[in-house]
Amino acid sequence: MTNVTRLFDILPHYAEKYKPKDDVIAGKENGKWISYSINQYREMADNISYALIHAGIEKGDMVATIMPSRPEWNFIDMGIMQAGAIHVPIYPTISEADYKFILNHAEVKIVFISGKDIFRKIEHIVPEVPSLKAVVAIKETEGTSRFDDFVETGKANPVREKVEKIKASIQEHDLATLIYTSGTTGNPKGVMLSHANILSNVKAVQHIPPIGEEGKAVSYLPLCHVYERMLNYMYQYLGISVYYAESVASIAENIREIKPDILTTVPRLLEKIYDKIVANGRKLTGIKKFFFFWALNLGLRYEMYGANGPFYEWKLRIANKLVFSKWRAALGNNLKVIVSGGAALQPRLARVFWAAGIPVLEGYGLTETSPVIAVNDFGHEGVSMGTVGKVLKGIEVQIAEDGEILAKGPNIMMGYYKEPELTKQAIEETGWFHTGDIGRIEPKGHLKITGRKKEIFKTSLGKYISPEQLENKFKESPFIDALMVIGENQKFAAALVVPDFNHLKNWCAVKEVPYTSDSEMVEMPRIKKRIQLEVDKYNKFFGATEQVKRIEILDKEWTVDSGELTASMKLRRKFICEKYNDKISRIFNLEEE
Repeated sequence: MTNVTRLFDILPHYAEKYKPKDDVIAGKENGKWISYSINQYREMADNISYALIHAGIEKGDMVATIMPSRPEWNFIDMGIMQAGAIHVPIYPTISEADYKFILNHAEVKIVFISGKDIFRKIEHIVPEVPSLKAVVAIKETEGTSRFDDFVETGKANPVREKVEKIKASIQEHDLATLIYTSGTTGNPKGVMLSHANILSNVKAVQHIPPIGEEGKAVSYLPLCHVYERMLNYMYQYLGISVYYAESVASIAENIREIKPDILTTVPRLLEKIYDKIVANGRKLTGIKKFFFFWALNLGLRYEMYGANGPFYEWKLRIANKLVFSKWRAALGNNLKVIVSGGAALQPRLARVFWAAGIPVLEGYGLTETSPVIAVNDFGHEGVSMGTVGKVLKGIEVQIAEDGEILAKGPNIMMGYYKEPELTKQAIEETGWFHTGDIGRIEPKGHLKITGRKKEIFKTSLGKYISPEQLENKFKESPFIDALMVIGENQKFAAALVVPDFNHLKNWCAVKEVPYTSDSEMVEMPRIKKRIQLEVDKYNKFFGATEQVKRIEILDKEWTVDSGELTASMKLRRKFICEKYNDKISRIFNLEEE
């Protein structure tokens, strides 16, 4: 049996350990699911390795991918690593300036793209990247090489012995990939991760999925993000089939088609699913509507391990039959676990999904930690709502005097590419990595994140505010889609608020308020007053000095494309402050009442 010490060892391991099946990985093309066996997967990866070597790629060269998640991403990933090159996966949603920086900083030799959409973003900068030899597109794209032709070149020029020799020379602690963090300020940083870094994480979380090789996973998050990528390797390591969703827009439809056992997500998708379910519940009438909201309110009070007592559990069984069974059906009726990461999950969402028989396990980590540091699991007292679970075996965590979470273990990055000073700032000589997050260890060993060190700010009155804590609470309101707390060096905390426009439309329909446009509605005194009521409601959870005193309501949703969110759905605070500078000035230039 192959000993998996390098990432490409997963392929022979899979072939040796699991029964042959046609859907090791699958993607949807032109409305039809196309799946691949392990032999097809290995053959494609080998041909890409041969083609890269034929194109002059040598051990240690950088090869990039810019594409949404799809089966070909895997073929290219394994092909790059088998040829001894370093894979630089790049988000398909970043700016032209970031593309130019990354491609030049990494001195990328070849870049694989999905098609015309990506090429339009980079064609102007290709001449400004002197190291670049070729752009290879999966879909027919003028001005690029064809992926099929590239694979055929490999097939026509097999150098199996050379590839085997290169693979044998690669050690587990060698650099496997260079991942540029999407960063909320400044240029992206290139995180260097070794084979051992990522595989240590794969093996540390392999006990969590309650399924084996019979299982199916749906993947919709970008594989260029280390969270989804590590789990993608874990699925393959465990023999779980992976189906790549067409897009975020089609995820619900794809889930119903595939009926997956496991889904990895970020909280934003769970919020959207929950909001859609509640919106549908509001359309019900009579006894059906009564039971829907009775079950929902019951679910929002859910506690783990039967802590609410037998009478609650009896009521929950009724709610499951009448209401929650329909939730499960909408998600394929087969989900055994949803793993949430990338940002803080509202505890109420975890509660209601658990109540509905859809377990949600929240975890925590960073690109620099490959990525998981801690995660809730199905073990004894393995779940604690509002925490990110217990620290993984093999990883150490300590809380610094200022509350910062420090981590040490085999998952800690090699460093930042070409940035020795930044690496020294991040990793102490003793091996402790500074996460930049503030947290504490709860009595039963669960890690709780309470804020981001850099994002905690001080008002002019000397009071510290952790914006993430407030933001996460305020987003529990069905009226609020997104919110950013501001107020550094000001007399009070304030917030920019993006309403949930779908909920607002439904509310207006119930209240018989004619809905014209988003921009007109947010200026309407009645709407302003209603959203202010929500802010007042959630302010009560915080001390007087933390409460949001003023708000500005915005008329457009925040998205990755419009720039307010990073590719991993985090707030780009500096960008938001610059974009909405006039509104922020208006908030703080007013005399405090």
